[in-house]
Amino acid sequence: MEEEAGIQEVINGHDEKNIKEEIFTKVVRAGKRTYFFDVKATRKDDYYLTITESKKRLGKEGKVFYEKHKIFLYKEDFEKFSEGLKDAVTYIGNGKDESKAPEPTSFAEISDEKSNLAAEEFTNIEFEDLGKK
Repeated sequence: MEEEAGIQEVINGHDEKNIKEEIFTKVVRAGKRTYFFDVKATRKDDYYLTITESKKRLGKEGKVFYEKHKIFLYKEDFEKFSEGLKDAVTYIGNGKDESKAPEPTSFAEISDEKSNLAAEEFTNIEFEDLGKK
């Protein structure tokens, strides 16, 4: 039922031309946010996905408005995006994925690495040599 209501909200906000472009809509209500997964078609009938995050906000004068953030995903990016999303969710849910996430580096290791780079990149210059030709 929620999906149908969400579809009606989405459809009611569009003109007839845009309704034809929408192929599928999935509405996910998650706490204070609502996510819309909309499959749409280009004029050449290529499908793409828009993911919209919508948050209800209160304006300065007490008026309610919806803050929206949208991502467009195209067919050629689905596989890489899915992999990245899966890896990120796995990392958050189960701890780090050792095969893909590098071990965090300590501050001491970073400092040592920087000082080694500094020594390798620069040569020693004597100031007395500057005035000589």
